[in-house]
Amino acid sequence: MFVVLKQISVKVSTVRKYWLVVPVWIMIFGCARTSVPTGGPKDKEIPVLVESVPESGATNFRGNKIIISFNEYVVLDQITEKFMVSPPMKKRPDIFIKGKSIHIEYENELRDSTTYTFYFQDAIRDLNEGNAINNYQYVFSTGPFIDSLSVTGNVFSALDLDPPENTLVLLYNQPDDSSVVKQLPGYITRVEKNGEFRIDNVHAGTYRLYALVDADNSKNFNNRDELFAFYPDPVHINPEKNYLPVIKDTAVIKPVDGKIPFKPPLIGEYPLILFQAEKKLHYMTSSSRKMSYQITYTLSLPPDTMEFDFSIPGVPTDSYFIEKTRNHDTIIVWLTDSTVYNRSQIETIVRFPFTDTLGITGLKTDTIEMRYIAPRAPRSRAPKRVPYKVNGGISGQVRPDKRIILNAPAPFLPPDTSKLIFFELLKEEKTRHLYKLVKDTSNSCRYYVETDLKPGKTYLFIADSAAFISIYGEYSDSTGSRFSVMTPETFGKLILDISGYEGNRIIQLLDNTEKLVRQTYLTKNGKLEYPLLEKGFYRIRAIFDLNNDGKWTTGDFDTHRQPEPVFYYPAEIEIKENWEIIQPWEMTLMNFKEPKLQKINTSIR
Repeated sequence: MFVVLKQISVKVSTVRKYWLVVPVWIMIFGCARTSVPTGGPKDKEIPVLVESVPESGATNFRGNKIIISFNEYVVLDQITEKFMVSPPMKKRPDIFIKGKSIHIEYENELRDSTTYTFYFQDAIRDLNEGNAINNYQYVFSTGPFIDSLSVTGNVFSALDLDPPENTLVLLYNQPDDSSVVKQLPGYITRVEKNGEFRIDNVHAGTYRLYALVDADNSKNFNNRDELFAFYPDPVHINPEKNYLPVIKDTAVIKPVDGKIPFKPPLIGEYPLILFQAEKKLHYMTSSSRKMSYQITYTLSLPPDTMEFDFSIPGVPTDSYFIEKTRNHDTIIVWLTDSTVYNRSQIETIVRFPFTDTLGITGLKTDTIEMRYIAPRAPRSRAPKRVPYKVNGGISGQVRPDKRIILNAPAPFLPPDTSKLIFFELLKEEKTRHLYKLVKDTSNSCRYYVETDLKPGKTYLFIADSAAFISIYGEYSDSTGSRFSVMTPETFGKLILDISGYEGNRIIQLLDNTEKLVRQTYLTKNGKLEYPLLEKGFYRIRAIFDLNNDGKWTTGDFDTHRQPEPVFYYPAEIEIKENWEIIQPWEMTLMNFKEPKLQKINTSIR
C-alpha cells in the first residue's frame, strides 16, 4: 500500500511539472511561428470589378454620384495626373476610396444626350502589390443610347518624330479655330507612351482634331509656348468607325541588294505632328550679373533693325564695352572701371523691342537694378588669388581636323607668347612646332591656335604661369596638354547615294542618341560623302526645306502651316575603322521614322 501511494504521488508531481512547462513551450513555439514568413506565390492578380452603381454603360443617367466596387482593397496611383473625363467637366469630380469601392461625385450639370467616359488609365491598383487595371473606363449616357464611334491616330514630335510624353488629344465639334483657344473640347484623351491614341464613344459628326501638351491644365491652347498639333482637315466621324483594333503588319522587311525598301510607318487614321510655335512677341527674357564685372541681357527674339542698347546713368561709355551674340538677341556688358563694378548695386537702363497687349511692337526703355553679392572672404589674412582659367580642350587623342580653341571666363589681354611653347614629340626629342594665335572677332574671351597637326604625331602645348592675363589682372597658372593626332585608318567613311524626292533638303548625320554630328545642305540628288567618321552607330535625317530658307521651320496654327517634314533613313548605320560604306537612300516627301528608331518611354511608375 505504501509503495502504491508513493508511485501515485510521483505521477501527480510529474503531471504538475508537465502543466507548468507546457504553457512555456506553447509561448516559445507560438512566437517563433509568427516571426517566420510563410512564403507563397506573389499576388499577380489585378482587382476584379464586382459592381458599379449605376452600371457602366447605363443610359438616361442624371445622377451626380458613382460607386465602383472591387473584390479587394484598392488604391489610386497619381489619380490627379491620370484621371480624365470626356467630354471635360468645368469642375473636376471628387474621387475617393471607401473600403473596396471608388466613389466619384461631381457638381457639374451634365449635357443632354451625351456619352460620358471616365478614363482612369492605370491609376486603379490593388493595395498589396500595386497590380494595375490598365486603361479602365467607366461609361454612361445622359441620352437613350451609348455613342459607339471612335477616332484613332498617332502623335509625333515634329523634328525627331518620337512619341511625346504627357500629351492630350482634343476633339472639337466647333469648326472655327478659336474654339481650341477659348473653349473646352467635346472629347479628350491622353496619348499612350508609344504615341497612339484612341477616342471612343464619339457621336457621329464633323470635328476638328488637335494635340496639346497642356502646361497650365486648361484643356485648351491658350499659350503659344505650349506644344501643339492640328490636323489640317475636318474629321468626319460616321458609323464606319468602330471598336475594332488597328491590325498591325507583322511582316519582316529584308534588304534587297543592300538596299532597305521603303515601308510606310504603322499609324492610325489621323497622324498629328506636335510642334512649338515660333515666338512672335518681343520682350526681355532674362537679365543677370553672375560676376561683378559682367552683366547679361537676353531677348525673346532678335531685334532685327530695332535698337537693343545699354547705359549706366552718370557713367561714361568708356567704362565698359558691349559684345553681342550672332543673332544679336543677347548682349554681354563687360565693366572695366573698378569704381563701377565694385558696387553691389548698379542702376542700368536698357532699350529693347517690346510687344504690348495689342500686339504692337515698339522700343521700350526699362530701368533695371543689377545686384551682385560677393562671396564671403576667407578667414586667412592673405587674400587668395583667383587663377585665370584658360581651357584649351585638348588631351589624349584628337581628330586631325581638330581646331584648338582657348576659352576663358573673362576677356584676354594680349597673351605673352614668350611663355607659350608648342612641341612636336619624336620619341625622346622635342621639336618646336609653328603656330599662330588668332583672336576671335566677336568674343573677347576666345583665342584660336592656328597650326598644322599631322596624323600620327604627338604634340605638347605648354603655357607657363601668367602666359594669359585677363583685363582685370587675373593670371593663369602654368599648364600643359599632351595629345596625339589620330590617323585616317582609325576612321570610317560613309557615302550616301540619294535619290527620290527632288528639292532642297538639309541632311543631318546623327549619332545613335541623335546628337548632331554633321550637316549638309543638298540641292540635288547624288552622292554625299562623310569622311573621318569615328566607329559606332549613326542615324541620318533629312529635313525638307520647303520654304528654301536653309533651316527647319516649325508649324504655325495662325496660318495653318504644318512643320516642315523630316524623313529618317530606316535603320542605324554601323561605321567601322578603315571601312567605306556606300548606302543607297530613296526619299519620299513625308514624315517618316521607323518605330524601332523611336525613343519610347517604357518606364513603369
